[in-house]
Amino acid sequence: MSTFHKTADTFIAGAMTLPQKYYTSAEIFAREKERIFDRYWFCVGHQSRIPNPGDYFVQELLGESLIILRDREGQIRAFYNVCRHRGTRICEQAEGQFKNSIQCSYHAWTYGLDGKLIGAPFMKEIADFRWEDFPLRAAPVRLWEGFIFLNTNLQSEPQPFDELFAPMRGRVSQWNISQLQVTHRERYELAANWKYIFQNFNECYHCPTIHPLLNTMTTYVSAENDLVEGPFLGGFLELKQESMTVTGRTCALPLGQLGAGDEKRGYYYTLLPNLLLNIHPDYIMYHLIFPHAPGRSTIISEWLFHPQAASRPGYNPADAVDFWHETNLQDWHVCELSQQGVQSAAYTPGWYTPRESLLAAFDRDYLKTMGE
Repeated sequence: MSTFHKTADTFIAGAMTLPQKYYTSAEIFAREKERIFDRYWFCVGHQSRIPNPGDYFVQELLGESLIILRDREGQIRAFYNVCRHRGTRICEQAEGQFKNSIQCSYHAWTYGLDGKLIGAPFMKEIADFRWEDFPLRAAPVRLWEGFIFLNTNLQSEPQPFDELFAPMRGRVSQWNISQLQVTHRERYELAANWKYIFQNFNECYHCPTIHPLLNTMTTYVSAENDLVEGPFLGGFLELKQESMTVTGRTCALPLGQLGAGDEKRGYYYTLLPNLLLNIHPDYIMYHLIFPHAPGRSTIISEWLFHPQAASRPGYNPADAVDFWHETNLQDWHVCELSQQGVQSAAYTPGWYTPRESLLAAFDRDYLKTMGE
């Protein structure tokens, strides 16, 4: 049986879009960092990207560079990409594998995969130097359904992860997401505020005009939502075809023991502050948003498939990748048009329609979190 339980949308007639400053102001962006980015947990990818001990990738996040790796015991860790000697950036490559240690190329200070300092030339000659006081600075890491989350706030504790993610507990477990494998990655640079990306994802009111191919795959008025308030929002759309692909057919093995009706649905959830999750019967595509400035964001999109899909007949990942790459470019273009429009002196807040109830809910939670 499906785990979906519809919750009545709390649309309030007269709800209006946010004022201009929330998309253009550097002061607002700085407050978002304090009130949202520093308190919540950023998703940086899926654990399948670093399957083996020593595997790593580097992620830029809110002006910081972090090394995400799997240590010898299989634990996933995150370290600031900063040597404890003189602050030199350690990793220059976007991804790779450490053999047994992490070494700064400047003066050969060396760290274990657990971050402990294990080598520092000539420091043994200093009697009162405490090696244990100079590990790589670590960021806290949590896993949910195979996704890696971390927090970069060094000044205070983030919101408790288990408490924050209570609404998502067990909600998507039937798709076996933690066992899936990333097979494709795309990077997009957008001249748009991160909130426009969230808001665009949370409605299909625009689908008939912006997404002609997607609109043949689903009926946009079929949307049902089960998360309608708070930092996590979403629900599903009914599929008119087998899956969201260029051909409309499934392109890989089913992802799990799907509940009744789930084989004909696409599920879509947004998890503040940066994970946008697309779940289909045969694959998952997700976006990671990395805000840089009020009008500039990076999006990393990745496609997940069953680990045995490539060995089975009918495997055609390009059918899903091409579908969403085309759709993504359409979405990113209209987000940039929104950013251009909101910067005009002619912009004033507009009314939301009932088809944009999740956007109004996003705004309510956003303003509450911002203390406004």
